[in-house]
Amino acid sequence: MAEVTHHRWKDIEPEQMNPLTTRQFVVGTNTMMARLTLKKGAVVPRHQHRHEQITNLVEGALHFQLDGREMTVGAGEVVCIPPHAPHEVVALEDSVVLEVFNPAREDWLQGNDAYLRSQSAGRAGE
Repeated sequence: MAEVTHHRWKDIEPEQMNPLTTRQFVVGTNTMMARLTLKKGAVVPRHQHRHEQITNLVEGALHFQLDGREMTVGAGEVVCIPPHAPHEVVALEDSVVLEVFNPAREDWLQGNDAYLRSQSAGRAGE
């Protein structure tokens, strides 16, 4: 049986992914929850993955390009992204996002997340 765990975001050291993006995450048995802080102009470059993703915007505003579709999402809104759907994001304002992935992002756990770490991921238009 899996063990119950308890976490506080304030106790998880934010990882600086690029100049405008920090990331924290917690991993359960089959699922991962991440907290990303994106400064205005931050870009999450176009990518896709095998994981289902549910994105809850806690504060700020993000512009999504999702598999040929565009949408602007504000605080209190949720986007469900199915597995293998290409997507990219630009922060229109300073933003805080909670993301749930199933299964857990093994690429993140193994450090195979260069698309988030590049300097070009740091600013829109670069």
